[in-house]
Amino acid sequence: MNTETNAATGTAATRDARRWWDADGGWSTADATGTVLVIDSWLVDEGRVRGLDRHAERFRSSCDRFPEPGPDRTDRFMRAVAESLPARGRWFPRVELVDTGSGTRLRMWLRPAPPRTATVRLWTPTGPDRRRLPAVKGADLDHLAALRADATTAGADEALLVSAEGHVVEGASTSIVWWRGDTLCGPPPGPGLLPGVTRSLLAELARTAGLQAVTERATAPDLAGLPVWTLNALHGIRPVTEGLGRFQDTDAEEAGRWQSRLAALAVPAGELPDSRGEPMKEVYP
Repeated sequence: MNTETNAATGTAATRDARRWWDADGGWSTADATGTVLVIDSWLVDEGRVRGLDRHAERFRSSCDRFPEPGPDRTDRFMRAVAESLPARGRWFPRVELVDTGSGTRLRMWLRPAPPRTATVRLWTPTGPDRRRLPAVKGADLDHLAALRADATTAGADEALLVSAEGHVVEGASTSIVWWRGDTLCGPPPGPGLLPGVTRSLLAELARTAGLQAVTERATAPDLAGLPVWTLNALHGIRPVTEGLGRFQDTDAEEAGRWQSRLAALAVPAGELPDSRGEPMKEVYP
């Protein structure tokens, strides 16, 4: 996307720009119409991204649930996205599989990245988890956006989702992990949990540091005395200050150290390799 996508010169025409992609015609101007079926997003900071291959594989795997566009076209689309990412500025692009009414199409929405926040307050909605396809990012987009809006109204930043049994699952836009001493813990994988890219990267970092990363089912009371973090591609690691677990000043310092290790994983986007047949490397605590 050449100099048009440079955040330093960002014009109204290039901010929040959407582009359709077709295997034959490449990129063309798009609007916001259509029903979004699948999405994925990641942070681009001065042309560097962490875990882009994993985001691409998660997106492709979710798109494979639908008859179109097929893995080959999705792979080609993601390689085209990687090659077009801006080399300057801070961006939070979103890739989308969209139902246009006459079929499905692939679209990229190039968005300036919102500011990162260092901590997060959680709010737990009443009633059961009403997501239809928790493991597909984008399938419950409107519902999760409404939950985040309700969290804001309640004076929090993020909605906490729990299972019918009361177990902590994840946030509306985040993964949830907690520490038991030197052991990194999180909910077990399954159909009710989105495969978290940042979570998988953090688990690998923990194991590389010689620490354990395990899964367990836990209720909110189970975590009352533990440090709890939320994770996502935009913010990285944010300690929970209200709504779950416990927060101390030392928790923020520790999170900052791990945030630096996570940030060091970012590499130039470059050209994304073909991911067909290679499942996303899911490494869960």
